[in-house]
Amino acid sequence: MEQQLNFIKDYKNNEVLRKSFNSLANQIFGINFEEWYQKGFWDSHYIPFSYTDGSIVIANVSVNILHLIIEGEVKKAVQIGTVMTHPDYRNKGISAALMRKVLDEYETKSDFIYLFANQSVLDFYPKFGFEAVEEYVYTLDFSVNEISSANIRKLNIKNPKDLNFIHQCVSEREPVSQKFSTDNPIGIFMFYCLNVFPNDIYILEKENVIVLFKKEHDHIHIFDIVSKNEIDILQILRGISDESTRKIVFYYTPDYPNIEVEQKRNNGSEVLFVKPTSQYPFPIKIKHPITSQA
Repeated sequence: MEQQLNFIKDYKNNEVLRKSFNSLANQIFGINFEEWYQKGFWDSHYIPFSYTDGSIVIANVSVNILHLIIEGEVKKAVQIGTVMTHPDYRNKGISAALMRKVLDEYETKSDFIYLFANQSVLDFYPKFGFEAVEEYVYTLDFSVNEISSANIRKLNIKNPKDLNFIHQCVSEREPVSQKFSTDNPIGIFMFYCLNVFPNDIYILEKENVIVLFKKEHDHIHIFDIVSKNEIDILQILRGISDESTRKIVFYYTPDYPNIEVEQKRNNGSEVLFVKPTSQYPFPIKIKHPITSQA
């Protein structure tokens, strides 16, 4: 069966292959990239490496080209994602062959290659030199005596004006952290807006800052803060909190001089794997921004 397979990559404008890719992604992960593509957010930074059987995509390993910000320094990185194989073609070495193609192309061009793996495939990636890295979660005890009068408005991704505004802001944003964050993963961020956090996107209009957050009981979960300028985090927190707020949970590595956060090991379902391709060490005790996690 392997003799019938063809290797192809970067075929987003081929409707037949793209729809087959979407069908496989929907079958394996329950996700679809078509709206993301139609709205113009599937850009040149997202490159699928696939095998096809005829015109049917049967396996894939995608490349996300981005930069990592580590202690203020910019590092070239590749994040691997959408690793999937049709059930009828598994246990034939197809995913391994795609991984080797990705590594052959990008290993000498990147400072880091990394990915997030679920618990069922933790033995697969060390075969290619990837090492598990422990992530941390950062929290802050926080309460307000008075509710801020900041003008907060929920953004509606079904509204083209709001969606274009979000895209413009994230295209011009400052990195969310100089300690550890990502730069230029615009497409991944817009995928999260469309598919993961469509009801959790707000604008603090006075500050012109977009905050992706969700309130659960007395916790506020902050997934990202998008701003073109340096922010006052306490002002932002007062703008999104209410009298019941007691704790802030950050889904990235906070880097604010005027707050003291607590840290603990992340016990999430996915594990960060990193393949160093330079002498620069990967940082410890970080949280990769969730809105740029492929």
